[in-house]
Amino acid sequence: MTMRTRTLGTTGPQTSALGLGCMGMSALYGDADRAESIATIHAALEAGVTLLDTGDFYAMGHNEMLIGEALRTAPAALREQALTSVKFGALRDPEGNWSGYDGRPAAVKNFAAYSLQRLGVDHIDVYRIARLDPDVPIEETVGAIAELIEKGYVRHVGLSEVGADTIRRAAATAPVSDLQIEYSLISRGIERDILPTTRELGIGITAYGVLSRGLISGHFARDRQLAANDFRAHSPRFQGENLQHNLNLVEALRKIAEQQGVTVAQTAIAWVLSRGEDIVPLVGARTRERLSESLGALDVTLDAADLAAIEEAVPADAAAGDRYPTAQMTHLDSER
Repeated sequence: MTMRTRTLGTTGPQTSALGLGCMGMSALYGDADRAESIATIHAALEAGVTLLDTGDFYAMGHNEMLIGEALRTAPAALREQALTSVKFGALRDPEGNWSGYDGRPAAVKNFAAYSLQRLGVDHIDVYRIARLDPDVPIEETVGAIAELIEKGYVRHVGLSEVGADTIRRAAATAPVSDLQIEYSLISRGIERDILPTTRELGIGITAYGVLSRGLISGHFARDRQLAANDFRAHSPRFQGENLQHNLNLVEALRKIAEQQGVTVAQTAIAWVLSRGEDIVPLVGARTRERLSESLGALDVTLDAADLAAIEEAVPADAAAGDRYPTAQMTHLDSER
């Protein structure tokens, strides 16, 4: 398989057509196997995936140290092609509770210093605050990242889950390479205002949640019991009647996938890939098996008839339930 490449915006780095979201290897989706996680990162790099996405608050630095170990033990050629995308700013306590976001310039530089150490790198390729800090103007936060770029510690400014107005203000402060935001068949809110704005400004999209946290992967069973430390146990889309409704959408998608001889997950990822060359889907594979399946989406071609059938099976706004619990939705500038 030959990995295609895409550019994160007009000022961003060239990356593979798919990126690897590493969060699930450390947090929020139940227990993970460390050895398998590292093997999966190595397999992704070997397959031509270049973009590795993480957050400094994923299990309080665990995920960054995991990626650091994977990079340290990878062949030099693969290590050198890897691009790191890091989110910062989320505040947590020792029990794992969330207590807001910190986008002050001094905090930005402090977070970066720790991330560089944990990752074992001399620079971070794309650096972004995870959610907008309502008490700090985005201009100040982005300005601090720009200062880190001037000193060589960061290569590109990124954004995460912010709306059109914030995007414009950030881009007026410093060149922005891309916006990381949820985008999938059942999470299409960015199509209204955000995607037109990023395209006007030449800003790329890294799309997370392309399988909606496994919900539209084709592998989530109706009777699956989720661990207490699994984010989905509290996610509205995985609850009661919402879950039943959403899995009915998956079954409609499965019929289309079977007609093509591919999996539901591959169809869902291929749909995101079809939305434009400026969009790089992040796949949250935690095992080599799931990674291999996701990479198979690169060989799926959706023509106009396929896209129309998918649209009919899973219309925009067809999902039941919000993307996050109510308390977390209040932190999403992108939803305002």
